[in-house]
Amino acid sequence: MSAEIPSRSTRSRRSPKHAWMNGYTVFAVAIMLVLGLWQVLAGLMAVVRDGLYTATAGYTYAFSIAGWGWLVLLLGVLIGGTAIPVLQGRSWGDTVAILLACLSLIANFLLIPFYPIWSLSIISLGVTLIWALTTPDRNVA
Repeated sequence: MSAEIPSRSTRSRRSPKHAWMNGYTVFAVAIMLVLGLWQVLAGLMAVVRDGLYTATAGYTYAFSIAGWGWLVLLLGVLIGGTAIPVLQGRSWGDTVAILLACLSLIANFLLIPFYPIWSLSIISLGVTLIWALTTPDRNVA
């Protein structure tokens, strides 16, 4: 009966027991909250002040700016709300967050002609979020 005692180097490389103890998770949640807030603000601007965005003539995906606003607003609320399960370490939370980030990337890519700097900023945050959620060092308990 031999009992193996893990070496000191094995013990120090174990992942944290709680998701919130991992730096990548905290970084991803912070990005989700900022991204969700930016999406909500962009959606509110589009819904409340329909003339704020500049409409381009002949744009293929041009439909009601308020419609885009509601879509972006909904995505922002969902992304911000998904931060809680991600922080709790739920694997489905990561999957939903990545799916919502992909939808956000698509929606904001289609919004580039209306408001390019804002859309590109949200796209860059979405790409950073996907990176933070899929980093190999982010393995939690």
